[in-house]
Amino acid sequence: MKIADRIETTMSAVIAQGQGGLAPPKLAAALNYAVTPGGARIRPTILMSVAMACGDDQPRLTNAAAVALELVHCASLVHDDLPCFDDADMRRGKPALHRAFSEPLAVLAGDSLIIMGFHVLTRAAADAPLRGIGLLDILGTRTGMPFGICAGQGWESESQIDLSAYHQAKTGALFIAATQMGAVAAGQEAEPWTELGARLGEAFQVADDLRDALCDEAALGKPAGQDDLHGRPNAVAAYGVQGAVRRFDDILGGAISSIPACPGEAALAQMVRAYADRLVPAGARDRRTVPGE
Repeated sequence: MKIADRIETTMSAVIAQGQGGLAPPKLAAALNYAVTPGGARIRPTILMSVAMACGDDQPRLTNAAAVALELVHCASLVHDDLPCFDDADMRRGKPALHRAFSEPLAVLAGDSLIIMGFHVLTRAAADAPLRGIGLLDILGTRTGMPFGICAGQGWESESQIDLSAYHQAKTGALFIAATQMGAVAAGQEAEPWTELGARLGEAFQVADDLRDALCDEAALGKPAGQDDLHGRPNAVAAYGVQGAVRRFDDILGGAISSIPACPGEAALAQMVRAYADRLVPAGARDRRTVPGE
């Protein structure tokens, strides 16, 4: 089964379980709304690719780990869009969840997805308990405080931002989780895969900054120009468009070089290169100037 099919099949089954029994109908519908359409599914794709490069001898555990990570990511998007944070009206080409269902249901849906992520992983951990415990620890570390996405969001409430800590937590945390969890699901040590995840997270952040600056809402499926609007630190403001592209290429090269030795090393490097290159907006490499440069 292809990686995308493994992710979507497992995701559908998990969401259906959350909608069962005497579940309140509106919240049950909100759960599915939050995870579909799936967007790029880049984090679970990286996780599965790493697991496959390392042998993937427990595919059910890998499937659960990938979907658990994506559930946490989707929850973070629901919460990010709330009026108390980004106050975004659109996400993935449709109304943000709080616009479609209400703010209370958006808070509850995000909370439910996070819990669901840990739940699906706990259930699958019976296949390989020690690996399961390791996966739960990584997901908890990269979701909460002080190294997870909660910390990343928290930095935006500070008067002075530690930019490195902010980016590593807000964007890098779940990429580190993806590479570490992929390795652990396949029975490998997590630590050698940390650098790859950190570099991929940094590359993704630069690419996201480029898309925010150069693409419109129709192309993004969410509001554009948010970095400039909210005065957020970003790669385009720091380096210009061409400088940001060069920064992206440098980070990506370092990411590929950091891939630990494993049976599927060459295939993984090829996947990372192909997938990452699609993140840079069309025309960004040919653009010479940006307003204000």
